[in-house]
Amino acid sequence: MASQKLLVISDTHGNIPALEAVLKWAGSRLSDDKIDTAVFLGDGLRDLNRAKHGFSPNWIQVRGNNDYAPSVPDATVFEFYGRRLFLCHGHRYRLYDGYDTLIAVARNNEADIALFGHLHVPVFETAGGLLLVNPGSVGWPRSKAGATFAIIGFMPEKPLDVEFWNIGDQGEISEFSL
Repeated sequence: MASQKLLVISDTHGNIPALEAVLKWAGSRLSDDKIDTAVFLGDGLRDLNRAKHGFSPNWIQVRGNNDYAPSVPDATVFEFYGRRLFLCHGHRYRLYDGYDTLIAVARNNEADIALFGHLHVPVFETAGGLLLVNPGSVGWPRSKAGATFAIIGFMPEKPLDVEFWNIGDQGEISEFSL
């Protein structure tokens, strides 16, 4: 059985060219590696409507501290390929003090995975029995990795495959390791 891929993006902050490069790349993936679901973790919701890319996945979105979108939730939980994911931007969970609050809220929502943004730095770790993934920032990076996003591959009865990707100055996409 083929894996299911989940595109994870956060913190575009108006950088439409970088967002367009990611979405064009994601839309052109080979058919056996197709991405049909994407997560946006806030701070740039308007950018999704402004980007021209021809890629129209099923979007799951949460609002960030720089988004004015009352109809979009601050956090949500959804099931994807047998896993329960907690999604938030992260600004309400004291992330600069550690992940304890985020972990507690995600566990209270019976999640296996917490996806969050806000830090503008890619994160991939397990804490409190929970997988924590921050894709970094597409538009305003704060790490040496530069502008980044993530792809998570889900396969039955196998560990998740978490890949991080960098967006170069000319819009080129390349994989990197944390």
